[in-house]
Amino acid sequence: MEELVKIDKCKVSLVGLTLNEILTYKEWQGIGVQLQVMHKSCGFWIGDWWNFGLRKYGEEKATAATLEMDYGTFRNYIWVTNAFELSRRRDNLSFSAHMEAANAGEKRFDVLEEAAKNNLSSRDIREKVKEIKKLPTPDLPKNKYQVIYADPCWEYEEHGVSVSKNYGGATRHYQTLSIEELCKLQVENLAAEDCVLFIWVTSPKLNQVWDVIYTWGFEYKTSFIWDKVKHNFGYYNSVRHELLLVCGRGQSTPKIPDLIDSVQTIERSDKHSEKPEEFRKIIETLYPDTKKIELFARRKSKGWDVWGIDENL
Repeated sequence: MEELVKIDKCKVSLVGLTLNEILTYKEWQGIGVQLQVMHKSCGFWIGDWWNFGLRKYGEEKATAATLEMDYGTFRNYIWVTNAFELSRRRDNLSFSAHMEAANAGEKRFDVLEEAAKNNLSSRDIREKVKEIKKLPTPDLPKNKYQVIYADPCWEYEEHGVSVSKNYGGATRHYQTLSIEELCKLQVENLAAEDCVLFIWVTSPKLNQVWDVIYTWGFEYKTSFIWDKVKHNFGYYNSVRHELLLVCGRGQSTPKIPDLIDSVQTIERSDKHSEKPEEFRKIIETLYPDTKKIELFARRKSKGWDVWGIDENL
């Protein structure tokens, strides 16, 4: 095994630390202190290293020099480093504590200061951030609909990266809901006897979306695939697609005989999680002259009722 560091009294390799028997107690204790500092600080060090290379050598060369580590870990380092400039970081808090505070968005500095003052744990900070970001969920309409179009604000366990202000973890952009919270929305009360549900889901949520579909009173029928053209970072592959599942209740088949291609190649926009308008038009084509509602809507659309976490909708 190649040795990374070799000095008189200890050797560091990729898989361990070998200490020389001649170490004094004070020297041994000092090494422990240094290791604790390294463990606590390496996330910031790597983030600062990346930012230096990005600024000095450009994105192409910086990307080529990316460290061989788990991508999720690496992008968390960058995100948290960019969330807190050096002067705002607190040495009595762990890197993970800074990461939890970063989720508070514009209030992250206030959260960090309170955490540093009261020596809050990462778990305490996480709960505080949840309370800060929690918005009242507006009541669903009382009407019945033949078409329901939903783009749920899925809650993910990972954190975002701030290489781009438009991408990264969903919590940076909007309030998210857990699977349990999504299931409790009682969307089944919106559905007419004959109704179709179009619901967006990403691949990491496929194992959980079925609970939502069945709780809302629907059965899975088929799917559309959105080929986004542009790639996006992922843990296992370079992601360039998203799924629009089609689910039915009663008589839910389309009102027209024409079959639309299940794969739609449409370049994604630079807005986080924004879906192409072409899919709304597909739904309108398949189900003309029906009462429609969009859930988790970003904006009002002609001919549609809308409902969103944003209570201004």
